[in-house]
Order: sequence, then structure tokens, then C-alpha cells
Amino acid sequence: MHALIFLPWDDSERYLYERIIAPRFPDLTVETVGTLDGLKANVARADILMSFGVRLPRGIFANTPQLKWVHAFGTGVDGIADQETLRRDVLITSTRGIHGPPVAEAALASMLALSRDLPRTVRAQDRRAWDKWRMQLLDRRTVGILGVGAIGEALAPRCKAMGMTVVGVSRSPRPCAGFDRMVARAGLDRVVGEFDYLVLLLPLEPDTRHIIGDRVLAAMKPTSFLINVARGGVLDDAALVRALQSRQLAGAALDVFDQEPLPTDHPFWGMTNVIITPHFGGYYDRYVEDSADQLCRNLQRFLAGRVAEMENVVERA
Repeated sequence: MHALIFLPWDDSERYLYERIIAPRFPDLTVETVGTLDGLKANVARADILMSFGVRLPRGIFANTPQLKWVHAFGTGVDGIADQETLRRDVLITSTRGIHGPPVAEAALASMLALSRDLPRTVRAQDRRAWDKWRMQLLDRRTVGILGVGAIGEALAPRCKAMGMTVVGVSRSPRPCAGFDRMVARAGLDRVVGEFDYLVLLLPLEPDTRHIIGDRVLAAMKPTSFLINVARGGVLDDAALVRALQSRQLAGAALDVFDQEPLPTDHPFWGMTNVIITPHFGGYYDRYVEDSADQLCRNLQRFLAGRVAEMENVVERA
């Protein structure tokens, strides 16, 4: 059986998964490729394909006669489950349960960076300028967390520890530790005006695509900040550009985008009130080891024919 890993990373990290997986499964052929040409040349003989869904080109599953299982190294399966050429009998799994602390810390770091205008500090340092200004506090501010899953549950108590009021916004509101109250997602545009910070954490699904657009952004306070560490598609980037240019809100920290990599001519690059990071909010120093442990448990079950026992199987609509 042949497992193909597609990771268009730099060479120093590309083979980390292969080095962990191959020794544990000597009867499994494990191959890593880092280019689209390499992927296209080898995918037809793969029984298992492992990658980040957002890295896979459209139509890649058109010629995959042996494919039985696709594993996403990230939480999201956009780029996999939404591909029309992927056969219905192909199993899909994702990496879940490890992203709570890193993404929660990324969101909190973004909130602190925006409140203290750390980009302005770096620019002043580049000019060797002794500039000073009054910082804002997170203490006694209100944060709205849109998407109350494992990451939201990890972020809420961290925000409470900073003295914040925490409001969860969920499709199906339920009591949850760390939140002061919950509201229904259907009423987001009516409550978003209370928030000093709006953190996006919900998955990209048909009903969440561009859920944050002109109407919601117009309802936010002009002193508020938006943080997106979810998926690029949940935020209408063009609408956010308009909102920032018209001063409808104070700034944003963005880790994900409608188009990735973010084009070099995109307006976000030139905005001093926008912090841009390259979709690494959930990636941390132990990510490969933690996600590989989860993957190896599934490999063991898959190769033993115990598919019903596999973790994080994605139900296809």
C-alpha cells in the first residue's frame, strides 16, 4: 500500500511526517512530494493521500483509481471534501483536538498586539524613534467569540484571565465554561456592536462563507478590532478593506485570507492598522509530533481493516 504526502514546505520540514510514519509502518510505502508536478505525477498510484486541503489543486482527484483515504493535516477539509472529483467511497479524516491552545494563544497575541499597537512600535524601532503613546487595555473590554468549539473553549478562559467580558456566538448556544453569556449566531449583527474585539473561529461551510461582510462590519463599533484565525472564506476581505478605509472599525489581525498566499498588491499590505500573518496561527513547535501521533493511530486501524474505529472521520454532505 502506498501513502503519498504532499507538503509544499521548505526542505527542512517537508520530510518530518515521513520520518515519523515510515519506521512505524515498514510494510507501507511512504513518499513525500513538495511540488504540484510531483503530486500530479504520483497521485494516481496513491492509496492514501495526506496534505493540507487548502494546498490541493482543483481536480486533483480526477485520476486516483487506487485512492481509499485522504487525510487533512489541518482541521479544515475545504479543498478535499468540496472537490467534485473525489469519489464518494473515499474516506476523509482531519486533524482535530490539538489546535485549542495554539490558536487561542494566536488570537490573544493578536488582541494584545492591536490594543498596544505593536506594529507601530516596530516601525518606530526601525526608525530609531523614541515614540510614546497611550496603550489600550484588554481589561474591562468585551470580546465576542464567533464559533464555540474546542478553540473557543480554550480562548474564553484566557480572555477571562485578562479581565474581559466574554460573549460566545454559536449556531446552537449552550452553557460553556469561561463565557459570560451565549447568543445565537442568527443575531450576530444585533450584538456585534457590543464587542471591542470580534474573534472568528468558526469553520468554513456553505452557510458561513462570507458570514462577516458589509452588514456585520457596519454594525461594529469604530473603536473595535477584528481577528480572523478561522478560515479566509468566512470573512469577505473586500468588505473588510472598505470598512477599514472608511474607519468603520479600528483595525484587524488576519491570519487567513480569501486568497492565499495573499497577493502582493492586496490593499491589506499597505494598511498600518492591519496585522498580517501567513496562516500559521495553529502551527506550533510540537505540531508535527502531535498530529502524527493521531495520524499513526488511524493508520494502524486502517491497515488492520478497523475503519469503523478511526478518529476524526469527516461526514460528507
